Amino acid sequence: MTREIRGVAAAPGIAVGPVKWLASAPVTSASDAPGSDVDAEIVRADAAFEAVAGRYSAQALDAKGPAADILFMTSALAADPALLDQVRAGIRAGGPTAHSVTEAVTHFAEQLTALGGMMAERASDLRDVGQRVVAELLGVDPPGIPQSATPFVLAAQDLAPADTATLDPATVLGLLTVAGGPTSHTAILAKALGIPAVVACPDAVEIAEDVEVVLDGTGGLVELEPDAGRREEVLTARARQADAPTGPGRTADGHAVPLLANVGSAADARLAVELGAEGVGLFRTEFLFLGQKSAPTVQEQTERYAEIFRIMGDRPVTVRTLDAGSDKPLPFLNLPEEENPALGVRGLRLSSVDEGALLDQLTAIEAARAATGTPVQVMAPMVGTVQEANYFATRARDAGIDTRGIMVEIPAAALRSEHLGAEVEFFSIGTNDLSQYLFGADRMSSTLAALHDPWQPALAATIAAVVAGASKSGVKVGVCGESASNPEFACVLVGLGVHTLSMAPRSLAGVRARLAEVSLDQCGAAAAAVLAARTADDAVLAAGAALGRNR
Repeated sequence: MTREIRGVAAAPGIAVGPVKWLASAPVTSASDAPGSDVDAEIVRADAAFEAVAGRYSAQALDAKGPAADILFMTSALAADPALLDQVRAGIRAGGPTAHSVTEAVTHFAEQLTALGGMMAERASDLRDVGQRVVAELLGVDPPGIPQSATPFVLAAQDLAPADTATLDPATVLGLLTVAGGPTSHTAILAKALGIPAVVACPDAVEIAEDVEVVLDGTGGLVELEPDAGRREEVLTARARQADAPTGPGRTADGHAVPLLANVGSAADARLAVELGAEGVGLFRTEFLFLGQKSAPTVQEQTERYAEIFRIMGDRPVTVRTLDAGSDKPLPFLNLPEEENPALGVRGLRLSSVDEGALLDQLTAIEAARAATGTPVQVMAPMVGTVQEANYFATRARDAGIDTRGIMVEIPAAALRSEHLGAEVEFFSIGTNDLSQYLFGADRMSSTLAALHDPWQPALAATIAAVVAGASKSGVKVGVCGESASNPEFACVLVGLGVHTLSMAPRSLAGVRARLAEVSLDQCGAAAAAVLAARTADDAVLAAGAALGRNR
């Protein structure tokens, strides 16, 4: 009987192939011999950091979409003055040069981890910076993707942006990590590349090199040593997905479900159009300005937004105002230091620190809309009260924006959706943050990753409550969180009454194909089954039965 191990679904799709493990990182020790010339060693360390930062930047320039954004952010980590100062201090104290890098990186990574939220993701990226600098100093190859004459499933403790961003989907069939979470950089980049991924799978350490597996990135399941029949079944399923239907999203009985894309750049928008997105359900505007030292002018913002609007043409675009703070610092905002930034000044709350940034952004969005004629609606993140919803709707209306909405990602907003719906025209549920706050579980904790499984019945119950409250105000509800990219759960969302689904562009084909196989009644039955389920595993099985697929 085929043995199965379970992780957390991170990027949809299914793959079969042999496992190859990521090469290990170089190791340093306090007992290593220090350099004889302290000043020369400091110069050597500085040069190593500069070289690594330059490679990240070069990779970013060659990359597109989320990969470029993440690599630019990681390049900035490699040039961080505080990190370099700590390394220099270690060398001056007599420490071996490479080990001084390891110690400094460990110190700052532990601080980032302690902050929680998505700052923990930066800790993983920082460790990757350290490993590459150490490799540069030691004159050895950094950890990287193994070479193979045949396609394979890549396994690792975790994957850094520099590794994931350079993956070739023709060679790497799937991703399997011991750590990580469903909203980690590994998951985001895997979705962008269209590579199935399972993360937070501690039992993966038992899989030996070259053991064949079936990796199900939709269900979070890994099957070891499948037989010939199962292998053929998977290859047939992959071929069927390659021939997936095109055109608007709809169920088998014709119920329309607009399938939209999450974008953060012009490259993302072009890919969305290429892959048949019916519009943009989440335009992450902060991605355009990460790392920028001075505030962008209204004119600069207008030009950047208009570029993306023109790419989308007459397809609707939903713009999210700056969701900066926490894991996405924007230096020009001068935000305060906070003990728990995930629960601090972020999203719409930024206006309490710098209202001008919000007003300038709303002005620029409306100017870009007027210049392009693209249908645009605007929403604010991190809204929890009626007063906040009213504040945003009023400011947006004053800027000339006709259609205003809010992200529902705080349980308070879900519980009071009927009342918040009286203030705006639409809701968009961000299931990533909603899960974090609903379960009190750090999005970046691999230990708690199971609580971010979209099949947790409490998440479906919360979404159902949002839809019920919104209906009383005539407000339509979309979902733009990662859960919308799971083809099976997308059917559940439709059954719960969600009107639109927005996801990474490469996830569109799988969701479109699955919706085309089921009726609206089946979606409703699957939703009812999930709401009645006791556990996430029960929910998966019950929904699968209702949708005509036992998994």
